[in-house]
Amino acid sequence: MKESLHPLKFQPILKDKIWGGEKLIKQFNKASKSKILGESWEISTVPNDVSVVSNGALKDKTLQELLDSYKADLLGKKNYSRFGNDFPLLIKFIDAKQDLSIQLHPDDKLAKERHNSFGKTEMWYVMQADEDANLIVGFNQKMDKETYLKHLEDKTLTQILNFDKVKEGDTYFIEAGRVHAIGAGVLLAEIQQTSDVTYRVYDWDRVDAEGNSRELHNDIAIDAFNFEMEDDFRVEYDTEQNISNEMVSCPFFTTNFLELDTSRSIKNTYDSFLIYMCVDGEIEVTTENSKDTISKGETILIPASVDAFNINTNYAKLLEVYV
Repeated sequence: MKESLHPLKFQPILKDKIWGGEKLIKQFNKASKSKILGESWEISTVPNDVSVVSNGALKDKTLQELLDSYKADLLGKKNYSRFGNDFPLLIKFIDAKQDLSIQLHPDDKLAKERHNSFGKTEMWYVMQADEDANLIVGFNQKMDKETYLKHLEDKTLTQILNFDKVKEGDTYFIEAGRVHAIGAGVLLAEIQQTSDVTYRVYDWDRVDAEGNSRELHNDIAIDAFNFEMEDDFRVEYDTEQNISNEMVSCPFFTTNFLELDTSRSIKNTYDSFLIYMCVDGEIEVTTENSKDTISKGETILIPASVDAFNINTNYAKLLEVYV
């Protein structure tokens, strides 16, 4: 007999990066002694990086095993008909001690053709930013392929990029095809399609400890650019307490901002799993048969079949995500 699905917590998958730091360890208590911890993958089915359940009756099962077994009960009926046994989202926390590379991602069509992968549309929610820290998103002028390639050749790419100084709560929607980079000093939550396909176009001329520079992908990246995009990547959203405030809604995910100063009973009417990323405070998620706590820098997945639950808290800020 199969165990019943319950709210799922996962062991974080920790990634050292040349640009990483120690905020994920010091602020979120991630279990690492690294000085260059760049990413904590909270929920993933990327091959070789599949999340493992850390709580409840399903502890030690992988998310892929649960998808294969529970299907629409985990994803929701519409999502299962769309994605089958593929989980559609990759959920991360990212600490950039140094600037990330200038990069972009292919859309679904190009990613399928080249990599047999989903494309990568994503969003960022800034959890903490050092003074004068910035994000690079898009260009600072109308751009076309020829102008872009000229700046790339002349090593003047940074002159045409848009730098935005950011603070806690700032939110950005990064569609596939848009150039971007996380700047030094930014700690953020990232919600994205399940894809690890990145086209790196410039890496600040840096090298690793062995003197090697990282691979660039300019030959294939040029086809992934969408130079026709509008500058609509900054997300404005309401912050009314104790209700779900929509931040981003796109074909790949919807994310709401939820600031609570009291407990709430939730009924899931979306025909989808729900993900809660705790970006401040702490919550306890309870059902008839389970009780789980997450605090700042932690994540929980509510399967679609868990259609009613309680969030108990005195104070928390959450990102509420579904498809």
